[in-house]
Amino acid sequence: MAARRAARELLLVAVLFLAYKMGRILVEGHVEEAMRNAASVWDFERALHLPSEESLQSALLSHTFWVRAANCFYAYVHFPATAITLIWMYVKRPEIYLWMRRTLATLTAFALVVHALYPLAPPRMLTSAGMADTGRLFGPSVYGSPSTDTLSNQYAAMPSLHVGWAVVVALALVAASAGRRGRWLWLAHPVLTLLVVVVTGNHYWVDAIAVTALLAVVLTLVPRPVVAPPALAPAPVPAALEAPPLPAPVPAFHLRKVPAQRTAEPDSESNTSLPST
Repeated sequence: MAARRAARELLLVAVLFLAYKMGRILVEGHVEEAMRNAASVWDFERALHLPSEESLQSALLSHTFWVRAANCFYAYVHFPATAITLIWMYVKRPEIYLWMRRTLATLTAFALVVHALYPLAPPRMLTSAGMADTGRLFGPSVYGSPSTDTLSNQYAAMPSLHVGWAVVVALALVAASAGRRGRWLWLAHPVLTLLVVVVTGNHYWVDAIAVTALLAVVLTLVPRPVVAPPALAPAPVPAALEAPPLPAPVPAFHLRKVPAQRTAEPDSESNTSLPST
């Protein structure tokens, strides 16, 4: 029974990842629209005075090591980190696992709808943005040419599921670490993911804003996990309230029985009355 349930869960997660990867079919024939939307998003961000993705990337391009580190994070951390967290939750914290799986599935389903309705090319494809494709220039790259890549949807920048999944992973780990000091440090994972997807030219700032708003909606739909509070150690009792120590037991003595003294009987002779004279 346990093996069958594990196989079923593995199949569900595999379908989730496959749906994420096969979203390209939703944007076939909409490449020109995706490029127009990219130009609109770029102008919209400038109107909001958001930091320029191109400026952030330019500051990093002179540091080859860090550029490649960002590319490696984008290529090798996103899916493995999510999968490892799901497996760990399934084994150790099944109540959080169920919440995490439902949240990821619902978020991905909503995101695929947005991808279909609003195809968006990433900034690395937008010539007017002046951004480089760091994966192609420095390696490693997870994408091929957009015209021949049939394994991924490169026109699905809005919303960023990289950032959305990272936030869900962090929230699950925070819940699993309830009562522990420093548990909010797990939020560094989505923050680092956001910086990586921007400097590599794969997402805009608004992609992260959009997925955060979408996740907020999803969290109202998926029941929150019931996490058992950690066991607390009993508080020490103040010395003034402690019960006084019991007196030491008195050793038992074997008392020798003393025979009772016999009462002297009256002497018949001494008690004889004197003759009267």
